[in-house]
Amino acid sequence: MLKKRIINSLLILSLAFLIIFLFPNWLFALLASSFIGLGLYEFFRMVEKKGVFVYKYFGIAIGMAVPIVVYLERGSTGYVDIDPFFIVIGCLLAFILQFIRRDNSQALGSIAVTMFGLLYISWFFSFFVKLKFLPGGERLVAYLIVVTKSSDVGAFFFGRSFGRHALIPRISPSKTVEGTAGGLASSVFASLACKSFLPHFPYSHLIVLGAMLGVLGQFGDLAESLLKRDCGVKDSGRDISGFGGILDIIDSLIFTTPIFYFYVLVLLK
Repeated sequence: MLKKRIINSLLILSLAFLIIFLFPNWLFALLASSFIGLGLYEFFRMVEKKGVFVYKYFGIAIGMAVPIVVYLERGSTGYVDIDPFFIVIGCLLAFILQFIRRDNSQALGSIAVTMFGLLYISWFFSFFVKLKFLPGGERLVAYLIVVTKSSDVGAFFFGRSFGRHALIPRISPSKTVEGTAGGLASSVFASLACKSFLPHFPYSHLIVLGAMLGVLGQFGDLAESLLKRDCGVKDSGRDISGFGGILDIIDSLIFTTPIFYFYVLVLLK
């Protein structure tokens, strides 16, 4: 399983870096849309196992459209941020679907879960596209992925080698304090090692970013573990050997991406 995980990690990273640096932005937006669609499908499938009715295919369609809308508005002249408005329209349509359904049972749960999926997976992950359109966007995206995933890798190997004290066993019994500390150290080291990606960032910012992304990445992993624990599933899906599902791959990036985007935006100004 470990060998498969390493091989698949290298393949995914290679594909991601090819698209980031060599392919046009529309293909990058399409890749983000695909990840969002698969992640939402897994999320809604998990919720359905709890017996909650969700507007699955509606949510997937709206969610996949968000990064495309971001790409179109960023590619136009004099763009404005209309993706929050798109989320509002999604909420309105969810209520309309509930009116048509004519069944008031689980109305609140169905609408709430559908909208939570759009915010948690689609809108947050779509900040990747916004980040790509910033000056030096290719390097920013590559840096974000490397540092966040370094936290995942460090936590995994340090936890396997030195883990003795469970972090939050009721949420994720396999995560340890030692693994968390190793993941944080790995993300700070990776941030400093990726200085060439952010040549204008002083080392003090790289240390802060490494620590921040390391914490947020592991928080994102714990957040997904909490959802899986509540839904009674071990993995979000079984699409990729060694990982589980797409949501298991992108969970650590869900919180790091929008916060890193705003950090860079403020710094650039």
